[in-house]
Amino acid sequence: DVQLQASGGGSVQVGGTLRLSCAASGFTFGGFALGWFRQAPGKERERISCISPSNDNIDYANSVKGRFTMSVDNAKNIMYLQMNSLKPEDTAVYYCAADGELYWACSLADEYASWGQGTQVTVSS
Repeated sequence: DVQLQASGGGSVQVGGTLRLSCAASGFTFGGFALGWFRQAPGKERERISCISPSNDNIDYANSVKGRFTMSVDNAKNIMYLQMNSLKPEDTAVYYCAADGELYWACSLADEYASWGQGTQVTVSS
């Protein structure tokens, strides 16, 4: 049974940092597409970063490029999202996701089968 547990959200001021974690159980990361998404009130779920099994490149949304860093610890089966220089527009519920069928693409939320429960990130000015 694939399970994901996200943690690390919180409230910070503009320019602050947070590191989100997503612990996986029931599967190992190898061969899975992995992604971080977020959803702000009234908005659609947005892809933040993802990695597909077809290559080792991590793809980032333009809105977070240069500020957020996704990493994967295969030994611990945990993936991370380091968030620096946070802005008020980063306020959202953040989700981790995984899917064992995706191979080439990783950016579409609708294609992911497994999701963490979400963790709230609030950035205040």
